Amino acid sequence: MIQDLSKDTIQCTYKRGAKEQPQTPHSNIEFVPFKKIYNDALDAVGHTPMIRLNKIPKEYGLKCEVLVKCEFLNVGGSLKDRIGVRMVLDAEKQGRLGPGKSLVEATSGNTGVGLALACAVRGYPLVITMPEKMSQEKQDVLTGLGAKVIRTPTEAAWYEPESLIQVAKKMATDDPNVILLDQYSNPSNPLAHYEGTAEEILWACDDKLDAVIISTGTGGTITGVGRKIHERVPGCKVIAVDPYGSDLALPQEVNKTDIKTYKVEGIGYDFIPKVLDRTEIDGWIKTVDNDSLLTARKLLSQEGLLCGGSSGATVWGALEWAKTQNFTENQRIVIILPDNIRNYMTKHLSKTWMIENKFISYDELKEPEHPLAGRPITDLNLHEIQALDVATATVAQCLEVLKTHPAVPLQENGKLLSVVFQKKILAGIVNKKLNHADLAKKVHSKEFVIVPNTLDLNQLERIVERHEVVFVEDGDKLKYVTPRDLLGLFA
Repeated sequence: MIQDLSKDTIQCTYKRGAKEQPQTPHSNIEFVPFKKIYNDALDAVGHTPMIRLNKIPKEYGLKCEVLVKCEFLNVGGSLKDRIGVRMVLDAEKQGRLGPGKSLVEATSGNTGVGLALACAVRGYPLVITMPEKMSQEKQDVLTGLGAKVIRTPTEAAWYEPESLIQVAKKMATDDPNVILLDQYSNPSNPLAHYEGTAEEILWACDDKLDAVIISTGTGGTITGVGRKIHERVPGCKVIAVDPYGSDLALPQEVNKTDIKTYKVEGIGYDFIPKVLDRTEIDGWIKTVDNDSLLTARKLLSQEGLLCGGSSGATVWGALEWAKTQNFTENQRIVIILPDNIRNYMTKHLSKTWMIENKFISYDELKEPEHPLAGRPITDLNLHEIQALDVATATVAQCLEVLKTHPAVPLQENGKLLSVVFQKKILAGIVNKKLNHADLAKKVHSKEFVIVPNTLDLNQLERIVERHEVVFVEDGDKLKYVTPRDLLGLFA
C-alpha cells in the first residue's frame, strides 16, 4: 500500500524569479562559507568539503570531472545534522519548542543524531523511534547524546501501529508537551538544503556544474538542493537515486521488483513524504545492495573516503547514469555522500558481514594456517532445529525451548521465518515489555545467518564467532551450531 502525498506536499509560496514574494519560511540569511571560530557544535554544522574522485570514475570510462560533497564530515556524521539543527532552531523561533517541552522523532538514525546534537546543546529531552535493522552503532551514538531509543519492526509498513512513524505520532498525540517535528513534512527540512547545502555546492563550483546526483529518503535534500540548482543553473540535471524495494521513483513502473527489503540504510520509503517535490527531479536511478555496498567499500579502499552504504548507492547510480550522458572533459558532476562509516563498523565494513549476506564469496574466509582449515562440517555432531509456529508460539514456550537450545527458530508454512534470541527475550522481560502469554513474534528477529554445509570449519568458525547461533543447511534440513560446539573440538 503506497500513500501518494505528492498532491499534499508543502505548499511553498516562494516563486522563482518573482520580484515581490508573499510571506515564506525562507530566512534570507546571507550565505557565509566559513568561520574562523564557531560558537558551538550546532554552529559548525555544514561547510563540508568538496573532493574530486580520481580513481573510480576511470573504471567507468568517464571524461568529466566527478566531485563528491562530503556530508559525512558534518559534526554528527551525516547531512541530517543540517535538518536536525534547523528544525529545532526554527521550532524555537516559532514558539513550538521551549522550557518543559520534549521531542520525539521517527528516523532511520541519522536525523536522530542531528536532533540529539541539537537537543544536547539546547537542553531538550528526546525520544527516537528507529527500525530494528538500523545498526547498533546508531543507537549507541543516540543514547550517548542523551536520547532514548525505541526500536520498531523493520517490516512494519508506515501505516501500521507498530511502525516507527505511528509510534512517534502516538507519543506526540498522547502528550501535549511532546513535540513531533516530523522530518517528513517539516519545511525546515528542504529549506536547510536550499539555503545551506545547495549554496555551498554552487560556491565551490562557481555555479559551473552539469549534474547533481542525490539519494532520496525523506526527499528534503533533493528538493531543497534541486530547487536552488534549477534556479541558479537551469541547465543542470538533478538526478535521484532510489533503491529497489522503495516506491519513491517515477514512473511508478520502474519500482516493480521482487525485492521487499534492502540492507542499505537511510534511503528509500514505501510512501511519498510530503517534503519530497518530485517535479525538481530530472531522472531516477534504481540501485541494489550488492552494487551499493561494494562501491562503498571501494570509496574507502580507493579514494580514502570513510562513508556509508547510501554513499555507495549514490556513487554507483551516479556513475552508471553518467556513462549514458557522453560528458566531456569540460563538464562536471557533483555527488552528495550522506553519512560516514561510523554507523556501519559491524556491517558493510566487516568482510564477514558482507560474506554472511552473500555480497562476497565464502572463499574470502579461507586461512591456510587456521587450526580448523580443511576440516568438514560433518566433524561436528550438529542438532536439527526445533522450530515453533510463528502464528501461535508464545514467550513461555520459547523460555522452555531455551532451557536446552541456544535460540528458538520460528517457522511459517514449514519455512524458517525468524528467530527468538536469548539476549532479546531477556531484555524484553527485564524491561517489562514481555509477559509469558505474549506471542513470541513480538521479539523475533529476521536478522539471522544460514550457511551451506559445504564450508570447512575454518570458514564456519569465522562466522560463528560473531553470533549466538548460526544455522547450517543440510539438504532439506536445518541444523544449528554455536561457539560451544566448536570449542568441543579443542577439549
